[in-house]
Amino acid sequence: MQPLVDRYGRVATDLRVSLTDRCNLRCSYCMPAEGLDWMPTAEQLTDDEVVRLIGVAIQRLGVREVRFTGGEPLVRRGLVDIVRRTRELDPEVELSITSNGIGLARTAGALAEAGLNRVNVSLDTVRPDTFGEITRRDRLDDVVAGLAAAEAAGLGPIKVNAVLLRGINDDQAPELLRWCLERDYQLRFIEQMPLDAQHGWSREGMVTADEIFAHLEQEFALTPASEPRGSAPAELFLVDGGPATVGVIASVTRPFCGDCDRVRLTADGQVRNCLFAREESDLRSALRAGASDADLAGRWLTAMAGKAAGHGIDDPTFLQPDRPMSAIGG
Repeated sequence: MQPLVDRYGRVATDLRVSLTDRCNLRCSYCMPAEGLDWMPTAEQLTDDEVVRLIGVAIQRLGVREVRFTGGEPLVRRGLVDIVRRTRELDPEVELSITSNGIGLARTAGALAEAGLNRVNVSLDTVRPDTFGEITRRDRLDDVVAGLAAAEAAGLGPIKVNAVLLRGINDDQAPELLRWCLERDYQLRFIEQMPLDAQHGWSREGMVTADEIFAHLEQEFALTPASEPRGSAPAELFLVDGGPATVGVIASVTRPFCGDCDRVRLTADGQVRNCLFAREESDLRSALRAGASDADLAGRWLTAMAGKAAGHGIDDPTFLQPDRPMSAIGG
């Protein structure tokens, strides 16, 4: 066992596995209305290849958390079986998915039986008209039903991820928090990041963490939570004295790169040692050429060693990654 350590001493124990770049929504901050050119099936890792690489990460590199992402992971036909086989690798590893919630109503029970621990669901608004404006789809009821099904299946604590967009839903933060508190969902606001396919992101147009706090504090009293943050991306705050909390993930204005413990595997078998990396390390070609697990682990260790100190968004030389978020995985 060799830990996935980089040159700054950070150890990656949290693996994000993208299972597809496809998605059934068209969120305006992620992709254009017409969608994208999807990854050819032949380039995508098979179910067996996904499980094998996860096995290398868990059994040889010390990974203790695996989160399945996309695109939208629920559109991957083999998802339930991949979860089951990953659980068989190690009964103690934390397994979760990040999803838009569409289709979760019919799959939550099977995912729980397969060994999934919990879900994160992206939901930026609880107003049908705003939901349609952001996602370009009329599917809010499906997302709400998916959240309820996840709770009924025991996939908790259920976390809701929300992005505020200036002039669209930035006035709805208190409303969304009230909605989540009523259902005992844990809400996390995320600063919009430069990962859209259109490359239309701007620092000036982004709703900052300070603005998120200002909106929430119009109705709620927020105090910093006492528990250590550790490597968690969300900074937690007690709502009206607790015990309920709300989180803010300020990736842009309050970066937490120094405590990062994450590594990413794309749907086509590339290691990304940072969400904003502009270089990737190819495991798929080696795997398909007959590489041993030891060789794959060695390649992964080399990929991790080159991780930069930070994402560099504030650096004048920063360049947005060529891949959008849907093709990287959250």
